[in-house]
Amino acid sequence: MRNDSRLSRMLHVLLHMARHEGAMTSETIAAMLGTNPVVVRRTMAGLREAGYVRSEKGHGGGWAIAADLETVSLLDVHRAVGGPRIFAIGSEHSNPDCAVEAAVNEALA
Repeated sequence: MRNDSRLSRMLHVLLHMARHEGAMTSETIAAMLGTNPVVVRRTMAGLREAGYVRSEKGHGGGWAIAADLETVSLLDVHRAVGGPRIFAIGSEHSNPDCAVEAAVNEALA
């Protein structure tokens, strides 16, 4: 993932995770973002270290929300994913059919 789209992509992922029951695998998240599962795991590691998500191993494992997202700010997520340029926010690949992406992009605009 490019640094300038990491924040918006992780916001997108967090919102999908919040709406999803159970854990989401790196493979599922990677398919949603059009990237590699290894990239997802590296990026999610920062969110895990910050306490916003947790990783669950084994059958049915994956990534799950670990914090009340109502208390997490955009700056918190930005810091957790290591985005160097706070004002270079935007969607690299738009998906007009995704209501979550539309809401994220509208909030960021």
